Amino acid sequence: MDFIIFAVKIQVCSIMEGRFVLGVDPGLSGGIAVVGMDGVAVDVVSMPETMQDLLEYLRSWCSDDCTSVCYMEKVGFGMPGQSSKATATFSRHCGHLEMALLSLGIPTNEVTPQKWMRHYQLGRSSDFSKGEWKNRLKSKAQQLFPREKVTLKVADALLIALYGVRQEKGGV
Repeated sequence: MDFIIFAVKIQVCSIMEGRFVLGVDPGLSGGIAVVGMDGVAVDVVSMPETMQDLLEYLRSWCSDDCTSVCYMEKVGFGMPGQSSKATATFSRHCGHLEMALLSLGIPTNEVTPQKWMRHYQLGRSSDFSKGEWKNRLKSKAQQLFPREKVTLKVADALLIALYGVRQEKGGV
């Protein structure tokens, strides 16, 4: 099954011979979304569980005919109430992501949550509970990507990827 999915991704790239933006919401409960320059989602996945799975997934978006750029949420700060072990685990995972992207030659732009969220004009996150805010983001992703199965794991990645597409087009 994995081979078939991988083959489909390569076929999509070679047919489209296009440029894709990878939106990355780092962390094990995050996801990766791949959006074409036309704003259409090409692939959406929950964050791969192992370093090898992550590397193989990202590698599937590298070829001579298919160029990708990554927009990754800028994180790296511990969350209030998070244990030092959890912070260290999260930081290591972010490092794995950064190294995979670097080793594959995928240019990466870090964008703060405040910046990409402000782009969608959904109000201030501080005006909502965490659950309400996450559902607000999910709802926006569902509105912009009606053909995708949008979950809380991939909603941010989709919005980050579309933000990246708009930035690549000159901040439209």
